Formats: sequence, C-alpha cells, structure tokens
Amino acid sequence: MLPKPKAYTVSAITRMIKGTLEDSFNNIWIEGEISNYILHSSGHRYFNLKDDKAVIKVIIWRSVGYSLKFEPENGQKVVAYGDITVYEKGGNYQLNCHKLVPMGMGELEIAYRQLYEKLAEEGLFDESKKKPIPAFAQKIGVVTSPTGAAIRDIIQISRRRNNSVELIIYPALVQGEKAEKSIVAGIEYFNSRKDIDIIITGRGGGSLEDLWCFNTEEVVRAIASSKIPVISSVGHEIDITLSDLAADLRAPTPSAAAELAVWSKREFEEQIDTHIAIQTNHLKNIVETARQNLTALLKRPIFRRPFDMVRQQQQNLDNLTRNLLKAGKNSFDNFKNKLSLSLSKLDALSPLKILLRGYSVSRNYPESTLVRSINDIHPGEKLETILPDGRVFSLVEKLKKDKLL
Repeated sequence: MLPKPKAYTVSAITRMIKGTLEDSFNNIWIEGEISNYILHSSGHRYFNLKDDKAVIKVIIWRSVGYSLKFEPENGQKVVAYGDITVYEKGGNYQLNCHKLVPMGMGELEIAYRQLYEKLAEEGLFDESKKKPIPAFAQKIGVVTSPTGAAIRDIIQISRRRNNSVELIIYPALVQGEKAEKSIVAGIEYFNSRKDIDIIITGRGGGSLEDLWCFNTEEVVRAIASSKIPVISSVGHEIDITLSDLAADLRAPTPSAAAELAVWSKREFEEQIDTHIAIQTNHLKNIVETARQNLTALLKRPIFRRPFDMVRQQQQNLDNLTRNLLKAGKNSFDNFKNKLSLSLSKLDALSPLKILLRGYSVSRNYPESTLVRSINDIHPGEKLETILPDGRVFSLVEKLKKDKLL
C-alpha cells in the first residue's frame, strides 16, 4: 500500500507562497502602463500595471498617496517601486507601491500640468479677477526668506526708489516641506492687517524642486483669495510657477517686483516739475493773450480820446432835440390850422347864424319838439319861438297852410 501523500490546506499553501514571494521580490522596480485606475473614497489607490503580455495589480495605500506629486492616469507609463505581497483571501499577488515615477516626464512636471488644469478650470488664473496694483503704496508686505538674495535686492531697490515706502518682512521658508504652510501663513498675516497696500512673495531662481512650494495648491489658492494685491516674483525670468499665474501681477525677478511695487520718488518729483512747467507756460500764455487784448483795446479811439465820443453823442442829442421840437411845432401848427378850418365850417353851419339872417325856430312847448311842418302843431297848443336875441312863447289860435316850397 502506497503511503498517503501529504496534503496542504489552501491557507497553508497560500502562506507558503506569500512568504516565498515576499522574501524574494521586495524593493523592486516594475515598468508598465496604468489601467483600471481607481481612487477609492478611503484614499487608497488601485490600478493594474500591464505590458503587452502580462498584468499585475498595484495598490498605493493612503499614507503613501499623500506624498504623490501627481495623480496617476489611465494610459500613463510609469515605473513603480515597492514589494510584492499576496492577498491571501483572494489568492492574488500584487505590488505594494511605495513610489511612482512617470516615464518620459517627471512627476513634478505632471503634477504641475494636472494642478494647472484643475485650477484653470476653476478660474483662478482669469485675467478678469486680477486686482490693480496701487500706484502709490505706502506699506508693502514681503513674504520671503529673510536671509536670501531676494530680500536684499528688494530692500536695495526700495531704498533707491523711495525710502519713504515702508517694507514689512514676513520671514518665510521658500524651500522644503514646511515652505508651503510658511508662505500661506505670511499671506494670511498681511491680509489680517488693514495697513498693507501690496504683498510681494517669491524667491530667487532654482530647480523645479527648489521652486515647488510655489506650485502647490495651498499657496496658489492663498494668493488667488488674497484681498490685497499680490505680486509674485519666483525665480528667474524663464521660471513661471502657478503662483505667478494666480498673482495679480507677475514679476520675473524679486528686483523687478520691487521696481513695480515701490513708486519712484525721483520720477514723481519729475512729473510734478513737468506738470508745474506746463501749467506755468499755460498761465503765461493766458496772461500774454490778455495783455495783447488789453493793449489793442487801449489803442482804440474811445480810450485814446474818450471825451470825443461823449461830445459827439451830446451833439447828436442836441440835433435830435431840435428836430423833435421842430417836428412838434409843425405838427401843432398843422393841427391848429385844421382846427380853425373845422371851426369856420362849423360856425357857418350853425343855426344861430341862420337866425341872424331873420329866421326863427319854433318848438312845441313844453315838449321842445321841433316844428318842421304845419302838421306838427294844432290850434290851442303852445309854441316856443327862438330868435337871435330871445324867445317868444305863444298860443296857436289859427293855422293856414301855404304851398311855399
């Protein structure tokens, strides 16, 4: 009878495989393309790493994911560093990834691109949101290293341009792990004050790694949300960080930031002098024009012989008076002659003139009705006869009609 073969339980053989794999394949690098990428709500990241012949599962725990500079994407070619582990319950092996490096493009470049796309979509870099830089700032807050070349350049240029502008320095870290929170704290500090006109933040040039704190989401959001205008001056002119894009104004260097923020006292005085000269010339022109006009007026005859015009007007008045009197006398004489003629005609037609020629006028008495015909009176009626020198009252006794006319 053959001996009974030794049998392993599933759990036992899985543990044996797990021990063998994990002891043999730790601290290894695996190259492949990301597929089926999942960022779980727990913060863990799951995906497959594949090539044209095989696939291996990869997990990045949440604690490791915090240190990633970029977010993995499907189709991205990467090199993953970690240990092979076995998930006993499912009988699957996987790579426990401790570090992930993009192929062809560095992880910082990818992180830069991804964060730019995210924040640009939110509108943090829109030109319409930029605040104007005050032209005559009195207090400027500077968030930078207190020992670097950047702050020395800013102080030197500020003193040269205008020593009355006050610089208030917030000593911040501008490189390393703690730099991000240090820069944000400086921006928030100046925003808590009421006397700061402009904030300058930045540092001198360096590698992408050196400048990375100015490409972090927290710093970019702090700059974009600042109520005080921010000038970003990170690195040399060829270096453009996300902080530069979010700031209200980008200066290529810290020296240029000081030139933009600190108004030049000398240039201001020159502008004042120029303005005074322009206004002085303008006033001189006004005075000269007024003098020429006055001179021309004084040369007129009225100002050279002022009484000539008065006498001429008096003479004109006398002539008008004589003409008025003459016209009035002629008008009065004409009226007098017309009146005399009318009175003569009226007198000739007067009934009294007729009475003087031997005629009389009779009227009924006491009605005073004029008797024009024998038919206007009857026997027994009284008459009033008007003569040139008196009146006769009579009683009609008899009437006799005669045809005289």
